[in-house]
Amino acid sequence: MRGTTRRIETGRAGRVLPAALTLAGLLLTALAHPALADALACGDLTRLARPDLRIARAEAVPAGTLPADNPGRAALTGAARARAALPAHCLVEGTIDPRVGAGGVAYGTGFQLRLPEAWNGRFLFQGGGGLDGVVGEALGAIPVSGATAPPALLRGYAVASTDSGHRGRDNADAAFGLDQQARIDFAYGAIGTVAREARALIAARYGRAPAKAYFMGCSNGGRSALMAATRYPTAFDGIVAGAPAFRLTRAALGQIWDTRAFLDAAPNDPEGKPILAEAFSEADLGLVADAVLKTCDAADGLADGAVEAVSSCRFDPASLACPGDKTATCLADRQVEALRRAFGGARDSQGTPIYASWPWDPGLAAPGWRAWKLGTSRTATPNARNATLGPAAIANYFLTPPDPGFDALRFDFDRDTPRTAETAAINDPTGTFLSTFAARGGRLLVYQGVADPVFSARDLVEHWRDLARHNGGAAALSERARLFLVPGMTHCGGGPALDDFDPLAAIEGWVERGEAPDRLIARGTAFPGRTRPLCPFPQEARYQGGEADKAESFTCREP
Repeated sequence: MRGTTRRIETGRAGRVLPAALTLAGLLLTALAHPALADALACGDLTRLARPDLRIARAEAVPAGTLPADNPGRAALTGAARARAALPAHCLVEGTIDPRVGAGGVAYGTGFQLRLPEAWNGRFLFQGGGGLDGVVGEALGAIPVSGATAPPALLRGYAVASTDSGHRGRDNADAAFGLDQQARIDFAYGAIGTVAREARALIAARYGRAPAKAYFMGCSNGGRSALMAATRYPTAFDGIVAGAPAFRLTRAALGQIWDTRAFLDAAPNDPEGKPILAEAFSEADLGLVADAVLKTCDAADGLADGAVEAVSSCRFDPASLACPGDKTATCLADRQVEALRRAFGGARDSQGTPIYASWPWDPGLAAPGWRAWKLGTSRTATPNARNATLGPAAIANYFLTPPDPGFDALRFDFDRDTPRTAETAAINDPTGTFLSTFAARGGRLLVYQGVADPVFSARDLVEHWRDLARHNGGAAALSERARLFLVPGMTHCGGGPALDDFDPLAAIEGWVERGEAPDRLIARGTAFPGRTRPLCPFPQEARYQGGEADKAESFTCREP
C-alpha cells in the first residue's frame, strides 16, 4: 500500500530493509536460515529489546582495549585472564526477565555478551563462581589459575557470562536464597535463558547461528557446566567442568564439619575463643606434606615432589604424633585427631557419611588449601573461606525454608541434614542419564585438583564410577566423557602442581575433529621446565624412563 512502507538501516552501508521485516523478523530469519539473514550493526542490537529482555548497552569496543578489573568477583574460578589486549568486538549487556521478588527485591538475570569482529563461528558460555550474583567479564579465560592459553574471546569465540539471576554485593552474598525463583535461576534456570538469548543475539549480529556451542567453568562454574549437560542436553556440543561442585549442598556441610574439627585443635585467645588459623602452623602443614611425599611420591616410579599414583596413596597422620610434648618434628594429639576427622569426611552420629573423605596430597601445605580450611586471621574472627562463605549460604540457600538466623556451626548432622534436601534436588547435578547429550555428539571434559580443599576428588571419582555404571561401562563412557585428576592442585589451580593446560583446545578438538584427549600436557610455575601428562581416569601417569622432566617419559595406564 502506498505510503505505508518505510525503510530502516540494517547496519550495512547502502543496505535498507522494509519495516515489514522487523528486527524480530530478522532474528527469526537468522535462526531459521542461518546462511541467508543480514547481520545487524552492533548498536542496532539495542533495538531487539523487549519487556522481558532489557539491553542496556550495545557498543563497539576497539582493538587494543585491556580487560577491566572486577573486584566484586572473587577469584574462585581461577585467575587466568588475558595477558594481551582484546580484539575489536561488540559488547552487549542486559537483563533477562526483570521482576520484583520476595521482600520487594529487584531480580533479573544479568548477562554480558562479547561478539568479536573476527568471529570463528563458535559460542562459549562462561561459568561463574561462588554464589554468582556478579556478571564477570565475558572473556572466556581458561578457568585454571596457572593457565597461559589465550581466552576464548581472543581465539574468535563469542562469549557470554551471567550473574545467574540475582545481584549480590559479591559472589559470597546468599541473600537471594530467600526468593524461590532466584534459587531456581541460580541452580540451573539462568543457563537456559542466557544461552537462548545469547544465541539469538549472536545470530542477529552475524546473520547466522553459532556452528558449535561450548560451556566452560570451574568451581560453581563447573557445577553449572554439569547442569548444562544434565538439564540442557541439546544446548551445548562440548562442556568443560573444572572442580565441579556437583554435590555442592553436601560439600557445604563438609565445610562446617572441617571448620569444627580444626577449631577443636586451635589454641584459644585470652578470652577463651579458638583461633582457627593457628590450629596448624605453616611448619605443621609442611611436616604433613613432607610425610605424604615420603609415603607416596615414588609409587609412580619416580620421586619428583608430586604424588602421581593417587589411587595407591595411603597415609596415617598418627605416624606424626608426638610421643610427648609438641615439637617442630611432630604433631600434638589434638592436631592428629583434627586431621583424622577432617580427611575422614563428615558423618552423622551413626557414622553414616554426609560428605566424602579426602585424598592425601602434598598440596595441603599450599596457600590455596589454607585459604579455605584455616585462613590467616590471627584473631578469633576467622577469614577462612569455609567459615565465611559457607555459613550464610547454608542459612539462606541450602536450608529449606531459609533460616537467616541459623548458626551453621551448630548444625546438627542428624536433624538438620534433611533440611537441605529440597535445595539439593534442584541444585546438585548428580544425574547420570546422558543419552540425549551423547546421542547428538556431546562431549564432556572434567578436571579436578587432587588437593582441592573445597570439593573432594574422591567424591567426584565415586560419581564418575556411577556415570560409568549407568552409561554402558567405563569404555563406553570414555567415548563421550573424561575426567582428569591434577596432582597437587588446589581449587581451580595453585599448589605444588602443573596447572597450566588448555581444556578448551582439548574439547574443541574432541568435538570438531574427533580427537579424544588421551592426555593433557601440563606445565606450571611450581615446577619450572617440567611437563607431565594429565591422564584420563582411571589411568595415572607412570614413569617409564628417560628425562625426568619430560612428559614423553611418562605413560598413562591404569593402576
